[in-house]
Amino acid sequence: MARRKPVTPKLRISEQVAGLIRNTHPELKRKIRTALENIQEEPHSGKQLKDELIGLRSYRVSRLRIIYRIRSSKVIDIITIGPRRIIYEETYRLIKKDEKENLP
Repeated sequence: MARRKPVTPKLRISEQVAGLIRNTHPELKRKIRTALENIQEEPHSGKQLKDELIGLRSYRVSRLRIIYRIRSSKVIDIITIGPRRIIYEETYRLIKKDEKENLP
């Protein structure tokens, strides 16, 4: 009996994050792309976040962090990418903004 190939989750990246990646230095862009491939292959490799950011994960790339959410075994949302010193506060603001916009 043939073994099933594990499902590789699809990465969902907003246009804002894609633009940020496009406009980075080529060397850093390569590192980000490699990190995204690593996240895709091993979704649980990032550090679990706590408190207000519970449910999100952080993956380290040099001085940057990639913040993402495992939506399902088939989908991973890339929330944002940025420097460690501000990324967690920015992510919190972004999540709160999205929650307000999605209120009924």
